[in-house]
Amino acid sequence: MAEESVKLLGYWASPFALRVKWALKLKGVHYEYVEENLPNKSPLLLRYNPVYKKIPVLVHNGKPLAESLLIIEYIDEAWKQNPLLPEDPYERANARFWAKFFDEKCVPEVMGAFASKGEEQEKAAKARENLKMLERALEGKPFFGGDKIGFLDIAVGWIGIWGRIVEEIAGVSLIDAETMPLLTAWLNNFLEVPVIKACIPSWHELLEHNKGFRKSLTGSST
Repeated sequence: MAEESVKLLGYWASPFALRVKWALKLKGVHYEYVEENLPNKSPLLLRYNPVYKKIPVLVHNGKPLAESLLIIEYIDEAWKQNPLLPEDPYERANARFWAKFFDEKCVPEVMGAFASKGEEQEKAAKARENLKMLERALEGKPFFGGDKIGFLDIAVGWIGIWGRIVEEIAGVSLIDAETMPLLTAWLNNFLEVPVIKACIPSWHELLEHNKGFRKSLTGSST
């Protein structure tokens, strides 16, 4: 059998590319990583994702896939070892539901708190409300996936890094142990798992990068 070709087009500071890296590592899939320069997108990225022209893109045996959650589901189906989605159909649908909720209800508010000028507290309050709702999916479990890391953990886990960056740069509160004890404990555990921790970029580099990014979004000099 010919050797499989797996390539990931990503960007070092993208939480969505990080999701895919986590999935590949947890599944034990060997892959080639291609770092993209987003202001000057490569012909490879434009060829493999001509619709959205965004990362991440997974290329498996020459066939490209875009959108991080769809890529993770594909990885889970293409490589059967170490399943990420639950076997039970209801639990599988529930994991997808909460991942969609996170992307549609939590991420925009978190990004709104980061990118806005003058509305940070209002956006952060809405983000906290939605993150508190997400916390329900953790009740009685160490991970969203149960006793081990699963699909939803991978989908949501980056909030423990980028959320704290938003808090520091924008001066808002998103996640705290008093109001979200389960989510806080989960993040502390999840981010210390060796295979997860090994993929996370340097905190200092992420912080400096996002300080500059926020300046470009808000026109702020602070």
